[in-house]
Amino acid sequence: MYLSHTRAADTHRTRRPGRSGGRDGGAGPGRRIPGTVLALGAVSLLTDASAELVTAMLPLYLMYGLGIGYLRLGALDGLYTGATALFRLLGGWAADRLGRPKALAVTGYGLSALTKLALPAAGSSATAIGTLVAADRTGKGIRTGPRDAMIAASVPDGDLGRAFGAHRAMDTCGALIGPLLAFAVLLAVPGGYDTAFLVSFCLAAAGVVVLVCFVRPDPAPGPPAPAAPGPAPPRVRLFAEALSRDVRRCVLAAGLLGLATVGDMFFFLAVQQRAELPVRALPLLPLGTALVFMAAAAPLGRLADRIGRWRLFLGGHAVLLTAYLLMPAAPTGWLPPVLALGLHGLFYAATDGVLMAHVAPAIPAGARATGLAAVQTAQALARAGGAVAFGGLCAVVGLGTAFTLYAALLAAAVAVSAHLGPRRTAP
Repeated sequence: MYLSHTRAADTHRTRRPGRSGGRDGGAGPGRRIPGTVLALGAVSLLTDASAELVTAMLPLYLMYGLGIGYLRLGALDGLYTGATALFRLLGGWAADRLGRPKALAVTGYGLSALTKLALPAAGSSATAIGTLVAADRTGKGIRTGPRDAMIAASVPDGDLGRAFGAHRAMDTCGALIGPLLAFAVLLAVPGGYDTAFLVSFCLAAAGVVVLVCFVRPDPAPGPPAPAAPGPAPPRVRLFAEALSRDVRRCVLAAGLLGLATVGDMFFFLAVQQRAELPVRALPLLPLGTALVFMAAAAPLGRLADRIGRWRLFLGGHAVLLTAYLLMPAAPTGWLPPVLALGLHGLFYAATDGVLMAHVAPAIPAGARATGLAAVQTAQALARAGGAVAFGGLCAVVGLGTAFTLYAALLAAAVAVSAHLGPRRTAP
């Protein structure tokens, strides 16, 4: 399914955008999603089901099982988000340098799968759990840039929003399955965290098998393709090619917005408390976000190709701001939390794949994994810092007031990022 990296890169340079769509050519309505995107989407579906099965249990286990406070929860939430950061950059650079994105992706997915086997040994030690979470997120960091580069190489620039939207929809289907499995396992085996970890490992291992068997291997190492003669670019030059002016502006904007983003653990905890739900319902709350994300990712990806990806990316953060305001300001009851989960899902659908689709055309094909990883690294580091800061703020002023302050911070970040938008005509 996967064309060779060099061949795909050359094709990327010569393809013409589709006839219909927005300023970047748009996606033809009848065009099929490439097999590479579907195969990688299946891998992400299985892996995300594995990851979200564990993630759905963590707030319940940490807050109500181990009894940790807001500050330590913020530290673990930040670790969960930020441990991917530097390894994303390393994985992206290695994929461009070696020309073997699939090999790097297999390494990352495999590492994440192995950590699930070690989780039962962590017991009630928050330190051990944090170490394994960091290892799992390291695997995610290694695989993300190469995976997104393979997606970007498989379609014309005008179809990038559609391709990333389809991939993220499949990925989010896994995020929908994971919490359901967590709830089902804990319902069938009360306190059966070890059983849940084993199920998580089996799903992650299946994702690695799909990647190895159904995505064609990387090309054998050899000289550069004729369209790009000469030796492989040195490290400094590779980063310089990846980080053009537009990309640097995106890195800065992604960092600012990431600092003003509350971690998912705190978001779901706030929804549970706001709706006065029983503690055992906490693992089910990510389903609301995942269901909306899965349904909206592909349509919003197509919309981004038409109206402008940066515009939709900022609009997604405005939606998130509304969700934050619902936490302290809305009256008690079930409707505001349900609305907040829906807005949370729309935020992810309008930003996750859309940002990658926006950045990819600005990066030369030979440095694409590096450039995409640089944007993701800035975003992950900023979100990690934001999660830790939010945990400290909650410990001082309480959960509701902290959401109000972060809503104001996010509004300021959106306003600044609007001025950091691209100066070119493509979305």
